Amino acid sequence: MPMRTRAATLAALTAAVLAAGTALTAPAGAAPKKAAPRFLAASELPPHPWSDWTAGPVTDGFPAELAFCLGEGVPAHDHRHRVFRTELDTGAVQVTTVTRSAARGKALAALLNKKIRSCADRIERSSPEIEAEGRFYGSLPVEEGAQVHGLHTATSWGATDVHLLSVGRDGRTVTVVGWGQMGDFDDAPVAAFKKTTKRAVNKLY
Repeated sequence: MPMRTRAATLAALTAAVLAAGTALTAPAGAAPKKAAPRFLAASELPPHPWSDWTAGPVTDGFPAELAFCLGEGVPAHDHRHRVFRTELDTGAVQVTTVTRSAARGKALAALLNKKIRSCADRIERSSPEIEAEGRFYGSLPVEEGAQVHGLHTATSWGATDVHLLSVGRDGRTVTVVGWGQMGDFDDAPVAAFKKTTKRAVNKLY
């Protein structure tokens, strides 16, 4: 299946979410500026069998790549993100948010996990031509904890995609890692993604 098919699917999901509006990049609620948390390196992502990962720059704002699940209703904070790509149809993204306190970080992590758990239902309600299924892959004992989720989507025109998403926290800092490619749950590297999530959380301060 050509890469443009998957890109069109994600673009349709993202556009539907962004059309509703979001304040994710607004400065309200941003934490005081301190040393920025470290981000994942390309070598720390789940290995791809046929292509190396490349890492983009760390950029201010919330990534459009996660808008299909988290593009609406997330409180405004100081978000920063990095996008990762392969030469094939597999991509990843990490967004890290520093809140004002550990209590706010805990609340943000709980909200993000809740929104990911409801993502499949929201996709089906907003896009009747897409069938979506979510899965929960468990919690990880790293810092204040992390949770790992899966999402599969299939469109009426034949595109099928699988995503892995995790939310982790260290004190007032929260990170979300997303991975996706064409395929279904059997194609998702869950064990490797859990290792990536632990590395991501361990890089927070």
